[in-house]
Amino acid sequence: MDFKTLPSSGAFRLDNITVPACLLDQPGDLIRTSLTIDGASLSDTADAPGLDMGGALVLPCFIDMHTHLDKGHIWPRSPNPDGSFMGALTTVAADRAANWSAEDVRARMDFALRCAYAHGTRAIRTHIDSIAPQDAISWPVLAEMRETWAGRITLQGASLAGIDRVDMAGDYARTADIVAEHGGVLGMVTYPVEGLRDKLHALFALAEARDLELDFHADETGDPSAATLRMIAEVALERGFAKPITVGHCCSLAVQPEAEAFHTLDLVARAGINIVSLPMCNLYLQDRVDPSAPPRTPRWRGVTLVHEMRARGITVAFASDNTRDPFYAYGDLDMLEVLREATRIAHLDHSAPDWVQSVLANPARACSLPAPSLAPGAPADLVIFRARSWTEVFARPQSDRIVLRAGCAIDRTLPDYAELDHLMRTP
Repeated sequence: MDFKTLPSSGAFRLDNITVPACLLDQPGDLIRTSLTIDGASLSDTADAPGLDMGGALVLPCFIDMHTHLDKGHIWPRSPNPDGSFMGALTTVAADRAANWSAEDVRARMDFALRCAYAHGTRAIRTHIDSIAPQDAISWPVLAEMRETWAGRITLQGASLAGIDRVDMAGDYARTADIVAEHGGVLGMVTYPVEGLRDKLHALFALAEARDLELDFHADETGDPSAATLRMIAEVALERGFAKPITVGHCCSLAVQPEAEAFHTLDLVARAGINIVSLPMCNLYLQDRVDPSAPPRTPRWRGVTLVHEMRARGITVAFASDNTRDPFYAYGDLDMLEVLREATRIAHLDHSAPDWVQSVLANPARACSLPAPSLAPGAPADLVIFRARSWTEVFARPQSDRIVLRAGCAIDRTLPDYAELDHLMRTP
């Protein structure tokens, strides 16, 4: 397959393609079918000229609902000194204070968006470090990027701050106003700190007063005593919070006694909370040893209890998280890579056949976005792989994939890392 062989105008039909049955509201795993593209939309026109695609797997473009575009690609100037979570926190804090001007954030964010677009992503939610004064710098840049990328990538922002570092009646109320002004989502990192329940009630109150959704980082640790997800669910139920709530990571569930973890999941299901798992970043950070100790093989994968969540009807998504920064040294905002690694790390294979929705309809639902679809009338935003089965898709990087946007193949040339060299020269 070469995108040059696809028509650049007029209606045409992709014959002999493979698609997940769930995307056509049918039972089963993968099925062979045809799709007609008529301009910018999918169509049910039957008489368009057909192209035999040789069984190529076709998916709608992806939704990446948990990223950190403001941190991305700082690794060359600020690498994690030991691969630890604390090493990531302290290194990012120092880099932010020294380097995160509007120009710096804008350049790295645009670079990351070009990567995601080339890989076939159509919508992204990014967390924005929002401790003052950074909130007043980064949120206007996000607004600028959202306008610049409109029609290519739908861009959402969620504020990010540690719950122990903000005053809900003071500085974070001001941040919440900035978030509301920019149409964002109110976010927080929760830890088992003193007075957590009261702090959560105050955060929920900020969101309610401004009609904002909530998006948390929670329990990103291998400490089984970390159970802030449970308290988030309890507070959501106590308040009857009506807007969508998303919680990311939730790693400690995997090391808690089952009865305790399952009680939390039951509360999460009752509260209607969406969960996003970040398998690559959590595999990188979790269960690292004290850097002063001899090297030790990690004993667990860092991933949360996605199968048990799904069994309770909880909406589960997977996402990229960090890219080339101290929290994760790798990644390129490629959602196929995310789905491939999630399949391997969380054993999604030999399971339900519709896990592909974890990068399509599920994040759309969590982010209040239209669900990607292959139905007539849906946007002709597609990713076409030279593969006919999941094992063929996941066995290779699929660097020769075709990405269609509004029915036309895009240029998938990735930006050169050298573009960012001028930002990496630290004083």
